[in-house]
Amino acid sequence: MDKELFKKLQESLGQMEAHASGKKLKGVREVTKEVGSPPSLSKDEIVRIRRKLGVSQSAFAVLLNISPRTVQKWEQGENSPNGSSLRLLAIARKMPKALYIS
Repeated sequence: MDKELFKKLQESLGQMEAHASGKKLKGVREVTKEVGSPPSLSKDEIVRIRRKLGVSQSAFAVLLNISPRTVQKWEQGENSPNGSSLRLLAIARKMPKALYIS
């Protein structure tokens, strides 16, 4: 490795350590945005999201990477989505085509 590259790498590591310890650095901008939990969804809202996509329960399960039985339980009110499933449903409600991104 040439000496100039090594020097730049060392400098970058030093900047990284300083930033990680909370030191303000010239040319480094940090943006923080609070993200709350997505709201819970009723069984009717889940059905509405799926129908908006125009897919069966099985196809909806594939898009959400969950089992078809889970979708059935949500839509029958036997169970409710939580965690990452709830976040994904919130995204699907606002941008349904986002579920098709591979």
